[in-house]
Amino acid sequence: MPTFRYPCPGCRTTNSLHDADCEFEGVSWPTVEKAYTDLLSVLSAEPDGLTEAALRDAIPADWGGLHKAALGALQRDQRVIEDGDRLRLLTAAEFKERVSEPTREPMRTVYEHGSVPGCHDNAVFAMVAWYEMVGLSWPETRENVIEWLHESGAWDRGGFEESTPEELVDAKRHVYDEGYGWKEKGQAAKRVIERHL
Repeated sequence: MPTFRYPCPGCRTTNSLHDADCEFEGVSWPTVEKAYTDLLSVLSAEPDGLTEAALRDAIPADWGGLHKAALGALQRDQRVIEDGDRLRLLTAAEFKERVSEPTREPMRTVYEHGSVPGCHDNAVFAMVAWYEMVGLSWPETRENVIEWLHESGAWDRGGFEESTPEELVDAKRHVYDEGYGWKEKGQAAKRVIERHL
């Protein structure tokens, strides 16, 4: 199942060492985490969602810039959606379905067109890193990347050293375990894919 992570909404760190230019520099990690849990405890009790004003009133702490930024991060990460005028926390199943098909560039291009010879390493790396970043477990990530290799036609185009998609994805487990970023590899893969379109 997808898991929650509580990155700083300013610099995405997961500890008290913020980037030097982060607006939340000096804010302790427990304080960042509490801002998220304040929001999630209220949103999880309201399956139909509630307005932002009602959310502000319902959290057990004074609403501030950190809460607003944490809400923005939850929305950017597609954990919370705006449904009419109401904010609603997605269920784990809804979230998994929503993030299984990337909508942000460069990942949308990589996902929709699949890898082509010349960018296989970058494309598979980026897909594994994407699913790790959005909070899917390793088995879910593995399943999604293998499915993507087949459905996008990337595996059929050939050019892989590994003999099966499973072997290829398993060789990228370190990307998932280390939490590498997806953007740079995704951009490199997208450039090669666009030349083949």
